[in-house]
Amino acid sequence: MAGLYFHIPFCKRICAYCDFYKSADLRRMDDVLAAMHDELERQCGYLGGEPVCTRYFGGGTPSLCTPQQIGELLEYAAGLFDCTAVEETTLEANPDDLDQQYLDALRRWGVDRLSIGVQSFDDACLRLMNRRHTAAQAVEAVRAARRAGFDNIAVDVMFGVPGFGGDALRRSLDAVLELEAEHVSAYHLTIEPNTAFGRRAAQGKFAPVDERISEEEFMIVHRTLTAAGYEHYEVSNYALPGRRARHNAAYWQGVKYLGIGPAAHSYNGRERHWNAASVDRYLAGEAPGCETLTDRDRFNEYVMTRLRTAEGIDLGEAGRLFGVRRLERLEEEAGRMVRTGALIAADARIAVPPERFLLSDAVIGALFEA
Repeated sequence: MAGLYFHIPFCKRICAYCDFYKSADLRRMDDVLAAMHDELERQCGYLGGEPVCTRYFGGGTPSLCTPQQIGELLEYAAGLFDCTAVEETTLEANPDDLDQQYLDALRRWGVDRLSIGVQSFDDACLRLMNRRHTAAQAVEAVRAARRAGFDNIAVDVMFGVPGFGGDALRRSLDAVLELEAEHVSAYHLTIEPNTAFGRRAAQGKFAPVDERISEEEFMIVHRTLTAAGYEHYEVSNYALPGRRARHNAAYWQGVKYLGIGPAAHSYNGRERHWNAASVDRYLAGEAPGCETLTDRDRFNEYVMTRLRTAEGIDLGEAGRLFGVRRLERLEEEAGRMVRTGALIAADARIAVPPERFLLSDAVIGALFEA
């Protein structure tokens, strides 16, 4: 199995926290979409004939594309790759793009899952983040998607936003539960230098919440969603039974994927490739960057991705993939962490307890091979 990722880097408005590559010059969209068709054809052998099981439109704001533009990319890819066994086709969307006509058309073109970037159901928080929708628009977007027949909807929410924890965060979570979203991605705000929040922070006008508040808000999210029947299956992701994000889960399991578009990344099992993070350079045909992973790189990535998930590391699989020496070292280091409670061990697996996912980076880093 393999995945296809389509990166649509355009946005009408730049969010105050966003550090991803994006462009607000929508005049280049048609050119980029044409170049993405060309790239699909050039890269038709990248996945080695493996069937495509998931397709994902990320950004940026893919919902700025028309349903026909989305559908034409899907149809073109289906003529180049084996897409007969596709299990999931996701489109990331802004709530204010999702009117009934648009949603009905997406369904006809084969999109069966939406990832809606709500972030908050508090209008003041949305204004702080420079989002272009309101809480009411977010609610209506989900309801309209239901009317269009979508039964697999993911909602993004953000915590760790100064001034919007506590009751404000609980109200946003209550709204998510009322809408019965099948999947919730809950991200802690990170203040990056090259963002509006980062520039304000450098001027002393904005500051991140402290570690204690981060932990409190993480646990509010964790307890609220797990009590409502959601599985906390990855550091930032919760799902109702059977509703995990299949495309993203494939990343954490080391599955091959091909990324198309400016700044898109690809992985074929041994090499990682990435396109120019620039519309101009992408359209000029700049060759992708490439990194060949060493056995140490592959081991460290394996540790990092698996320990982000509730299943953790299958020790038998780790031994088969990386050999006895690495397995013995991993078991020795992990054993100390099991004794402190930083890891749990059962059924020949080690994992980070989901309630401690917020602190997982330190655990993962300690298990890396230097």
